[in-house]
Amino acid sequence: MTFDAIVAGQSVFVDANVFLDYFTSHPLHGPVCQKLLDRIANNDISAFTSSAILSEVVHRLMTIEACQRFGWPVKGIARRLRQNSAAVQQLARPRQAVDEISLIGVHVISVVKAHVSQAVDVSQSTGLLSGDATVVTVMRNQGLSLLASNDTDFDRVPGITRYGPG
Repeated sequence: MTFDAIVAGQSVFVDANVFLDYFTSHPLHGPVCQKLLDRIANNDISAFTSSAILSEVVHRLMTIEACQRFGWPVKGIARRLRQNSAAVQQLARPRQAVDEISLIGVHVISVVKAHVSQAVDVSQSTGLLSGDATVVTVMRNQGLSLLASNDTDFDRVPGITRYGPG
């Protein structure tokens, strides 16, 4: 199902790839993700994400901006950023993204130790990696069953309905 199939008034968890496709202006998914985020901003649907997802988005935007801004290769980008703190201080896109996500009205749920512990069990029962298993755990703890994500791995999780960009 696509983002357009999310019924008005429903609550959805938003995965990192939705934000990344929007903020990087992905040629195919960017406009669709913008439309979803516009629906959230207009209170057509309620949206949630986690502090772990927000951190993932910030990290990826840092690396993307650094590659573009400084002409650095993707390979070894994290190491290069650790060695160039002055370059990190010049990156603006991560701050803009965090502020914009807040302005859009996405509710950010803190990931706590219990979520991580439960995520280990989800990984064992579904085969999901820890980050995705944490998404499932946070969703379940918040009573959420709808997920906006381009990640088809979630399709094998009982009780989760995934909506993709197309």
